Amino acid sequence: MKEVKIESVLQVFDNFDELPVNAASLMKQAMAARENAYAPYSKFSVGAAILLDNDEVVTGNNQENASYPSGLCAERTAIYYAGAKYPDAKIVRMALTAGSRIHQTVTPIPPCGACRQAIAEYEVKQDAPIEIYFMGETGKVAKSNSLANLLPLVFDKSFL
Repeated sequence: MKEVKIESVLQVFDNFDELPVNAASLMKQAMAARENAYAPYSKFSVGAAILLDNDEVVTGNNQENASYPSGLCAERTAIYYAGAKYPDAKIVRMALTAGSRIHQTVTPIPPCGACRQAIAEYEVKQDAPIEIYFMGETGKVAKSNSLANLLPLVFDKSFL
């Protein structure tokens, strides 16, 4: 038997103002999307903005439903829309921000497992990494150079 260690490496910015201009612009769009989230049950709003290689930006936010499993996260709302509207475009970068109406979120909040798997599908499909920036409402911002960094043991089409 052999033990294998798997690590993720993130760049962490102390605050929004430290972000590169292109990432800050995308994060502002994610923040605007977060404000339109439909989250009456969890009171936890998430916004996503995706930059495509054709310079289009697609945004999304979480959409809840009284039948909880029927809702959809912001990341999947945006990525599926991007795939439907621009099927040949590659995803260059994503910006994600999450906030609670119950307490202030000040630590970086990464995509949930289901969203990581959905993003992985597109990263594998395009055979190119997707940069992902994520934050709470304020505070530090984390950057991953790829989804594979956040989900190193990805399940993809090669297993089917």
